[in-house]
Order: sequence, then structure tokens, then C-alpha cells
Amino acid sequence: MKHYTTSDIKNLDKLFRLNLINSCTGYKSANLLATKSKSGQTNVAVFNSVHHIGSNPAMLGFILRPTTAPRNTFENIKKTGFFTVNHIHKDMIEQAHQTAAKYENNISEFNQTGLEEEYLDGFFAPYVKQSSVKMGCRYLNEYHITENDTILVVAAIEHLYFEEGIQTPDGWLRLDDADTVAINGLDGYALPGLLDRFHYARPGQEIKSFFKKE
Repeated sequence: MKHYTTSDIKNLDKLFRLNLINSCTGYKSANLLATKSKSGQTNVAVFNSVHHIGSNPAMLGFILRPTTAPRNTFENIKKTGFFTVNHIHKDMIEQAHQTAAKYENNISEFNQTGLEEEYLDGFFAPYVKQSSVKMGCRYLNEYHITENDTILVVAAIEHLYFEEGIQTPDGWLRLDDADTVAINGLDGYALPGLLDRFHYARPGQEIKSFFKKE
């Protein structure tokens, strides 16, 4: 088995190290964050760091470096308080990846990639029309991570939309039915296939599957 120590990792070529460490922690969520400035300029960018924070109240978070490509996204969020999170599905991975390009501030990634803006229920920020699962979010707080100068942004989920047919009776969303993709590292897009789903685990009790018959 290949082995890297802290010293080995530190001395790696920058790009090699970036690819290695971004992929070794496993698959990440694949989302497009869309915003609009106060002047009406829209922005959409791919993020692989969106994650669950809590369900009551419903909150999510994401990590960013404010001095790099997501700067427009962060500025719009701070000034307006709103953004959307939109799942990337298998038929839009090329357009989604292109949003990572460093366009000028006055150029909307929507116009450059073929992704379409969609406004729902009077929410300020645009959604991505092609996405099967999308959330309207409101900025709550930010936390500076001093160890690497990144920022954890925490937001409330105020609106949730998804395609009919992917929700089970207990509320769970079967994301493989929505063709939601995951990101391997920074630039690899994968289509996960569900293996099984299990009931709540308790000590001393046999694991039970939702799908397999006893």
C-alpha cells in the first residue's frame, strides 16, 4: 500500500499535492451556488464543499477562500444575504465545471455556460433551471478557520425544491433517481449508485435494510 507522511506531503509538487489531498477524503457534494448582486449581476459557481449543518432548524454550510475564484459569490452573499444551492446532475457536468473559469466581474457564468436562470416564489437569487434539486438559502454567519485562512459560511435553508418521484414516504430523497453527481477531488465527476439503505443502528440489534426482504 502506498504511504505518504506529513513530510512527504509537504514536499510534493503543488499541483500533485492538491490533487492528492482533495481526492483522498472521499467523494464530495457537487453543487452550483448562484447569487445576484444588488445591481442585478448574476453569478454561478461550482462548489464541492456544501454540507449538512442541521435539520432543525434546516441549515447547511460551505467552505471558501475569499481571495480566490468564489470572491463574487461571497461578496454577493454578504451584501444581499441570499443565494441558491443547486445539485449538479449527469447531463450538466460540462457546463457546471466551466463555471470555475475566472470570468470578469461583469460577466455572468449563466451567459457563458448555457446554464439557465430561474426565479421561484419571489426569492432574490436565481436558481439553476436545469437542476433537479435546489435550495434557496439565507446567510446566517461565517467562521474564520485560522489554520488555512478559509471561511465556513452557515446558512438557513428557506426553500427546497425537487423533482417529483425521488422522495420516499419517510421524507428521504433518493438522489440516484435524480441523477445527482458527486465530485472526486476538484475535477472528477461521478454518478453514485445506491447499494442499500439501513434502518437506525442500535446496540445489540441486527442491521435491517429498507430494500432487502427478510
